[in-house]
Amino acid sequence: MLISDFTFSIFFRLIPISRVLSTGHEAPSGLFDADTIFALSSGHGRCGVAVVRISGPAAATALRSMAGLTCHLPPPRTALLRRITDPHSKEVLDRGLVLWFPGSVSGMRPAEAGEFTRRAFQAGKLDLTEVEGLGDLIHAETEAQRRQALRQMSGDLGRLYQDWSRRLKRCLAHVEAFIDFSEDELIEDGVLNRADLSVQELQAEMLQHLKDERRGERLRSGIQVVIAGDTNAGKSSLLNTLCQRPAAIVSPIAGTTRDVVETALDIGGFPVLLSDTAGLRDSRDVVEREGVRRARERVEQADLTLVVVDCAHLPLDGGGAVASLQGHLRSVLPSQQHPDTGCLLVLNKVDLLSETQRWKLKEELSGVYGLPPVCPISCQTHQGLKDFLTVLHSRVQTLCGDPLSGGPTLTQARHRAHLQQCVASLAQYQRYRDCDLALAAEGVRLALTSLGRITGRVGAEEILDIIFKDFCIGK
Repeated sequence: MLISDFTFSIFFRLIPISRVLSTGHEAPSGLFDADTIFALSSGHGRCGVAVVRISGPAAATALRSMAGLTCHLPPPRTALLRRITDPHSKEVLDRGLVLWFPGSVSGMRPAEAGEFTRRAFQAGKLDLTEVEGLGDLIHAETEAQRRQALRQMSGDLGRLYQDWSRRLKRCLAHVEAFIDFSEDELIEDGVLNRADLSVQELQAEMLQHLKDERRGERLRSGIQVVIAGDTNAGKSSLLNTLCQRPAAIVSPIAGTTRDVVETALDIGGFPVLLSDTAGLRDSRDVVEREGVRRARERVEQADLTLVVVDCAHLPLDGGGAVASLQGHLRSVLPSQQHPDTGCLLVLNKVDLLSETQRWKLKEELSGVYGLPPVCPISCQTHQGLKDFLTVLHSRVQTLCGDPLSGGPTLTQARHRAHLQQCVASLAQYQRYRDCDLALAAEGVRLALTSLGRITGRVGAEEILDIIFKDFCIGK
């Protein structure tokens, strides 16, 4: 539960919030003045316990009138079991715990969406990255998403950007001080050289931060895994096997799947959006051709492609299996994609092979370079499924990374866009440093603004503070 100052919270059982705070009577004086807000913090729906949060200058009045407190408020941050009553009729609505968090702010109205968090941001208790981390934590569906969101909400990402912002402010302050006061010989030698070094270091750190292969963004929104291949290879069967329900129609008739069928999965704590696509073949059917076009489009957008092949149709004599599989990969994957990256080769219907045929296939594929990991499975008997899931989990984990190890990662496209603008602005400083110092300083200022748009914190006053603190100009 997020608690700010000037707040009290009530833990109820099953009484609707409308009965608790909207009793149908005219409110006593001072209860609904100006800007006191309330909301159901525990979420909507049936539950055994509900939490109502009230924040604002009339919070104390509301607490006294509803919890039957005639004189003193309860000790701060101490739970008190009270009868919750209608402030007019004195009808008992429920029994619950009340907690008082004293402060000073001020009518009462339902809180707007996110208003408590907005107040925390405006009060400087959270920056924008922490606010976004809170939102991601609320919407997290897997364990890895929860870990990443919790780390961002705790301020890891914000502290990194605030450190960069602090260093940029110092650079800008030194450059502007040199522009304004160097002729008066009030600036020590080497100021610009130190600014040059800081800009180079910051640019290198930001570029390294941007080279994260979108791991944090993938983890936040889900990894796009696409099942692709020829018709009747068992793509829909694989989808149904992985999601453990009949999500897609399975039929021996070629071309049954026409459109993209999507389902969300949790694979080892990582979020996956799994897509089954139309079989890739030439067709005169207009609808099927559109399905094939959409399938190829999804493959181009995929983080990971599962190329499904009917291994019962592979040439197992004369060493033709490898060449056949390479042909399958060329027909499915985009021309610019190397088969070793972003792809798993799933050999389905292995149960239709004899023991001798399976041994020959394994022998031919062993030690072959240029193929992605090969996973022989049977969607019918689940043979090889455990090993395939192990390989799939390993790939998914690699794509997302460990949210708790290393430095904090980018989680939103807007972070990436602002950081790219920041790097470009630092390049402007380097470009104009020797010919126009004012334009070079403007580059640092633009970089600082771009960085401030990520955290929501930037101010010109802080730059002036650094100038006068570092150089004592004017005493």
